[in-house]
Amino acid sequence: MKIAVIGSGGREHTIAWKLAEQNPDSEIFVMPGNGGTPNNVPVTANDFAGIKQFCEDKGIQLIIVGPEDPLAGGIVDFFTGSAIRIFGPDKASARLEGSKIFAKKFMKKYKVATADFWLSDDAEGIESAIKRTDGHIVVKYDGLAAGKGVYVCSSQQQAREAIADIKQKYGTNAPFIAEEKLSGQEVSIIGFTDGKDMKMLLPSQDHKPAFDDDRGPNTGGMGAYCPVPFCDEKQISAIRRAVIEPTLEGIRSERMNYKGAIYFGLMMTEKGPSLLEYNVRFGDPETEVILPSLKTNFLELIISCLEGRLSEVNMDFHPGYYVDVVLASGGYPGSYEKGKVIKGLDKIDGSVFVFHAGTKKENNNIVTSGGRVLNVVANGVSLESAIEKAYKEVKKIEFDRMFYRSDIGRKGLMKR
Repeated sequence: MKIAVIGSGGREHTIAWKLAEQNPDSEIFVMPGNGGTPNNVPVTANDFAGIKQFCEDKGIQLIIVGPEDPLAGGIVDFFTGSAIRIFGPDKASARLEGSKIFAKKFMKKYKVATADFWLSDDAEGIESAIKRTDGHIVVKYDGLAAGKGVYVCSSQQQAREAIADIKQKYGTNAPFIAEEKLSGQEVSIIGFTDGKDMKMLLPSQDHKPAFDDDRGPNTGGMGAYCPVPFCDEKQISAIRRAVIEPTLEGIRSERMNYKGAIYFGLMMTEKGPSLLEYNVRFGDPETEVILPSLKTNFLELIISCLEGRLSEVNMDFHPGYYVDVVLASGGYPGSYEKGKVIKGLDKIDGSVFVFHAGTKKENNNIVTSGGRVLNVVANGVSLESAIEKAYKEVKKIEFDRMFYRSDIGRKGLMKR
């Protein structure tokens, strides 16, 4: 089969790698790809006409969409009626990620466990909430913001500054929501849906803040690990009842054209699981650990979604733990320099994966071209051994102003 993977990050490198590993007879192209992906095609993720032209010319049979922008922009709708199959939700369904307000109203309508919230058109309600909670709220821009439109506040001043920042960045009338601030451990549950059923991958945990101990500004994600030791069968059952089953009921009731990946960003509170957000695609950097852990054929799962027979496929996983440490450019998530030569990639242990994100090939070198540059992923029998192995390999790689968190996976070692 000829397959096109849309996107340029670590998620897309991981998807292309998984497809190739399990389906060696398939021909895989990545659009536009990065310095580590095979068969790159210089067409951007939002150039729908360019994607279609290449796919028709090359005889592509399947498109897998990585990032959220083209999904929210309607790439699935664009290919409606085409002979080329495409994995992902249509534009209307993608509002579950593309609009925080739409998503919250959906959660409320279908009784999905989530935090209380106030909309931007209710200034009095938001101000009352800020005073009542002493600013302990979360403010979110309504639209897509590459993981950087969320402000976790701990004072009235921070809350008001967050609202002002959204208005400054996105416009005076930019829609946003304010939510009750929850406490607990965050967990990502990612899986597949054909619009009728859902199959979940192993639970994983992302690390959003830039620095150790969850300090610094939020990023797209500085690392992840799976499975999550404290997210046991009892917790998974509670997540299914409180979040997954009512979400699936909503997808069915709304007759959504949703055949793709779905992501549940959860807070495990003392009262039980609470949904923070939906994503309508595989998470990044979670994909870099959950796909290596997947034993079932990834392509078979995708085809079963497209054909509406996901319930017939069983999910199996490799044993052990997977840890991903993201290597980032100095200054990220703010401004950073590009073009730094990356050294040490040839020294990496063959059992460790290095998934490229912000890289490109230049004059026989691999150089930096983004904020998140590389994902170093190791597998171990225990979480401790996977962490140790990942950081051993991280130390072999270098580029100017490279930085990374040194505590990825440590939360999973805490006694509960």
